Amino acid sequence: MTGFHFTRFDPEKEGKPRFEQLLDLFMQLLTYTSGDVSEAMQWMNELDKQYQLTDDAYGMGDFLEELKEKGYITGDNEQGQIRITPKTEQGIRKKSLEDIFGKLKKTKQGDHHSFKPGQGDEVNPETRQFQFGDMLEQIDFTESIRNAQINHGIERFHMREEDLSIRETDFKAQTSTVLMIDISHSMILYGEDRITPAKKVAMALSELIKTKYPKDTLDIVVFGNDAWPIEVKDLPYLQVGPYHTNTVAGLELSMDILRRRKNPNKQIFLITDGKPTCLKIGKRYYKNSFGLDRKVVNRCMNLAAQCKKLKIPVTTFMIATDPYLQRFVQEFTEMNQGKAFFASLDKLGAFMFKDFESGKKKTLY
Repeated sequence: MTGFHFTRFDPEKEGKPRFEQLLDLFMQLLTYTSGDVSEAMQWMNELDKQYQLTDDAYGMGDFLEELKEKGYITGDNEQGQIRITPKTEQGIRKKSLEDIFGKLKKTKQGDHHSFKPGQGDEVNPETRQFQFGDMLEQIDFTESIRNAQINHGIERFHMREEDLSIRETDFKAQTSTVLMIDISHSMILYGEDRITPAKKVAMALSELIKTKYPKDTLDIVVFGNDAWPIEVKDLPYLQVGPYHTNTVAGLELSMDILRRRKNPNKQIFLITDGKPTCLKIGKRYYKNSFGLDRKVVNRCMNLAAQCKKLKIPVTTFMIATDPYLQRFVQEFTEMNQGKAFFASLDKLGAFMFKDFESGKKKTLY
């Protein structure tokens, strides 16, 4: 009779050293504990009790010592605390990238090149005749002199406009991206952890850009009652606070950042539950958590229109299912002429990856 034969999982038969197996799990837990080593190790001990992750030959104490020896954690002698190192922070980003986007393959797809001629830094082997409006630095003087000699002879050399050849360059579609992450209290309401998938996607996206698109830029903005930028290294420690949702402040800061970027293509990725509830007017916070406040919504729509004028598309990844919030996101998207994805938590990374990669196949003007 055909069927399946189930056996007890034996990690030793998998060929992966025990330390690396535990390290993968440890990296995952650090994302959920916002970089808290003590809490992550407590979870490791609980999982060890339930699933026998270690044995008498190699215990959790051995794993902890090996983490220290290999530079994944370091002790703070003054405060008696154990912290993760930059090596671990990078490891978490790489792990997030592998989990969400899969291992990167060496491929030409998405390599930021387009076949459309324009100003750029990749020399095109093709030439064409000079046209009014072409710049001096585009002239291929070697080819132009050759044309002049062929057309007019070499005894009395002279060059005319029709002899000039233009060597074009291929446009390289570099992009500046701002990733906005909602850290308001609603991101953990009703027992649903929305901040961890958002954090994981941000780490994966930052690692993708650093490894595959090094000339792109990625800025990360978090927003609650206010908005402020954070570094990529701060992502593992990101937590939700007792905040309202000041989407306006996040958009204003993102626009300011992109104005200073020199890349021709700019975009904003917004991860939110879709409900703006706060404004800052002078030094006073205007708050309303009951439904959609018209005063707050109008400011959001105005900024969506401003982004459109600045040629900054906003792609919204909404992780809530309320119909009235979805309508708001649709109206916001139409005002900006951007895009919106109503993504479940487990599909958030896939949606963002596909949208980011597809943007590399076209030039945004």
